[in-house]
Amino acid sequence: MADSDFLTPKQIAEDLQVHIETVYTWIREKKLIAVRLSARDYRISKEDYEDFLSKRKTDRKE
Repeated sequence: MADSDFLTPKQIAEDLQVHIETVYTWIREKKLIAVRLSARDYRISKEDYEDFLSKRKTDRKE
C-alpha cells in the first residue's frame, strides 16, 4: 500500500477537530485500528478510518 492509503493521528485529529490525545485514546481503547511504527508513531488506514466514522455515526444516533 502507498503512504497515501494511510493517515496519521494528527491528520485524523485535524479532520475531526479533536485533540490528538483523543485519537490516541481511541487507538488505546481499540475503537480506532492503527499500525504502530514506534513509541507514538501510528498510521491508520483510510479504510479503517472510514469504518470508525461509520460506527461513530451509528453510535450517536442511538
